[in-house]
Amino acid sequence: MCDLMPEMSHQPLTSFGGEFSDPEREATFQAERLPETLRHVRLLFLLSTFLNTLFLISDWRFSGTPHFYVAVPARLIVILIALACLWWVQKAKNFRDAQASMITWEWINATAVAFLVTSHSDLALFVVLLLPSIYYLVVPTAFQWSVISGIFCSTVLLMGYLYAEPTGGPVIGLTLAMIMLNFALFLVLARSNRLRRMEWAATQAERRANQELIESRTMFETMFKTVPIPLVVVRTDGVIVDSNEAGIRYFGAHWTALGIQSIDEIYVDPEDRVAFLRALKRNGQTHDFETRIRLADGSIRTVLLAGKLMDIRGVPHIMSAAVDITERKASEERSWRAASHDALTELPNRALFQSRFEQALAEAERQGTGVSLLLIDLDNFKAINDTLGHDAGDVLLKEVAERLRRLAQDHDTVARLGGDEFVFVATNADSLVRARAISEQIIADLRQPIRHGDETFSCHVSIGIACFPAHDSKPSELMKDADLALYAAKARGRNCVVMYTPDMRLHIEHKASVTRGIQEALQWGQIVPFYQPKIELVTGRVVGFEALARWRHPQYGLLTPAAFSSAFEDPELSIAVGESIIRQVASDVRRWLSQGSDCGRVAVNLSSAQFNWIGLAKRFLEVLQAADVPTNRLEVEITETVFMGRSATHVAKALKQFHESGIRIALDDFGTGYASLIHLKQFPVDDIKIDQSFVKDLENDADNAAIVLAVIELGLSLGMDVIAEGVETVEQAQFLKAKGCQQAQGNFFAHPMAAKDVPGFLQNWTVPPV
Repeated sequence: MCDLMPEMSHQPLTSFGGEFSDPEREATFQAERLPETLRHVRLLFLLSTFLNTLFLISDWRFSGTPHFYVAVPARLIVILIALACLWWVQKAKNFRDAQASMITWEWINATAVAFLVTSHSDLALFVVLLLPSIYYLVVPTAFQWSVISGIFCSTVLLMGYLYAEPTGGPVIGLTLAMIMLNFALFLVLARSNRLRRMEWAATQAERRANQELIESRTMFETMFKTVPIPLVVVRTDGVIVDSNEAGIRYFGAHWTALGIQSIDEIYVDPEDRVAFLRALKRNGQTHDFETRIRLADGSIRTVLLAGKLMDIRGVPHIMSAAVDITERKASEERSWRAASHDALTELPNRALFQSRFEQALAEAERQGTGVSLLLIDLDNFKAINDTLGHDAGDVLLKEVAERLRRLAQDHDTVARLGGDEFVFVATNADSLVRARAISEQIIADLRQPIRHGDETFSCHVSIGIACFPAHDSKPSELMKDADLALYAAKARGRNCVVMYTPDMRLHIEHKASVTRGIQEALQWGQIVPFYQPKIELVTGRVVGFEALARWRHPQYGLLTPAAFSSAFEDPELSIAVGESIIRQVASDVRRWLSQGSDCGRVAVNLSSAQFNWIGLAKRFLEVLQAADVPTNRLEVEITETVFMGRSATHVAKALKQFHESGIRIALDDFGTGYASLIHLKQFPVDDIKIDQSFVKDLENDADNAAIVLAVIELGLSLGMDVIAEGVETVEQAQFLKAKGCQQAQGNFFAHPMAAKDVPGFLQNWTVPPV
């Protein structure tokens, strides 16, 4: 019973009724006892019917008396209500239905019997005292209904019995007796309820405990037999009791087939068995006990044993699990080296480098010396891999590792971080001068020819340097510093050394600041399109506009993309800016058309990041449709950079959708890329735009003029419109017109303007003298 008390503590009973205070728990109790309750109630109704039928026969003795006409109808009601409730309870599906039939029977039965006891027969007083007791103790209703029905029954019976009786002592005495009877029955009912529910809860707990014990035993036996780790159960005297299938398979045969009597015979060194038992007796269990055992085929294996003492029917036993570590021990050295060194170059890898770098910094801080960190990146590694093959690339990496290793002193560390990136940690470096000297020596040594078969190639590297304590003291910060310096070396054209300076980090912070600013500008609607007109050179009319992004900065005024171009390196931000511009352009075009202003085609620039969005064209068209703007009013401008990288397939699909929807496609900055002609052939390009770098100084630079002329002739031969950007002078406009360039834009015609100024510009436009 003590074990069951926690179960009861979680299921408190009500103070007066002895029922579960949790309604769901009480409902569960009643539901589980429902079959017994229904059998009990049916028996109660049948017994009531039988006894009252006998009483009805007995009541014929009052025939001819006034009481006869009261007793017979009342008795018939008692019988009929018992039969009706018996039929009702047969249909009951739950305790509530059964209880409703019982309460109905109690109240009608009590009322009818109240008329019967008015006879003051010999049994009347007995019935007055007995029937409430039956309601309290025999009828299995809920506590509150037992009390209510008991009090109701006592009251109506007492009134019936005292009907027409004189007041006085008997009345008071009988009333007090009835009150005391109800109080006593109340206490008996509460105790009975409490005991029944405690017994039920104890039974439930015991049932669950037995079920859990059976399940636990079954699960243990299943696990013991099926677990893939060899398990064996032996007595402390060494007699083998049982083993799982994995144990038999591992050992190679069943121990009985080999005539093994004791587990001691399996140990190579019997003293290990003694030590194992000693460890078990000391702690009751042991783990990672290393020993050697002999298998059925005579081979010797090294295993780790885990054992635990257990009592089986009063006899101490040991359950042991064995894990074979023979191969693991043989390969520990190889595993450590593989985990800490690069497989190709046999240099320390990133993990070992990090550990040694931290140790070097700690030692330098104690000794007051310095540490130089050199990040080294091979400039032409991909080209060698692509042209000469990966075998040549591997030869290059191994040769670079060997040459760096020869430059390292005793306490230096050379490691390969991955790919074509190496790191050199020079300890005892007390000046930045030595760090640069090491870097120059690295560049000189790696520039020496490397042979691979019949091929000879050289290696150029970029190096970024950060030093302790000059730049930073934490390993992570020094790595960031060196990485920034390496990035700067690549930006300067590669094959050079760059020492970290604080302004490199300031540049990164500035980029982050600009990114945050653009994000806020998008929220406040500060990124807006400005429109520069496109002029047809032959007629001088405005044929369209190009939408150019501008930032209405609250502090610095109107900014061009050159001031915040670094923010567009973030693909998500670039997409957000692009979509904002497209929405505003669509809204502006719709407004101009509604005002009767013919704005021609408006070109929108799409970035490479936007083409990474698979649904670009669909989204673009949805924006136009929502703004009720015809597709022939829009043009998209792209640069050759969108054709690079993994988004090329997305680009082809998007351009095809644009073309089929009637949106023209212009290739911007034509002539500055490396594969313009290929793109004109592969993609549905309608217009080509001559980059302003070629238009600039066109009238004085023969090379620029030749390039422009070649582009114009190419466009005309392909049936494309040619648009010149950046026209600043009348001479440039005249040259372009004379050579057949169809359209031009630039400050010579008009500066980019706000959307509100476009209608006025169109209305007041006059053809310039070209």
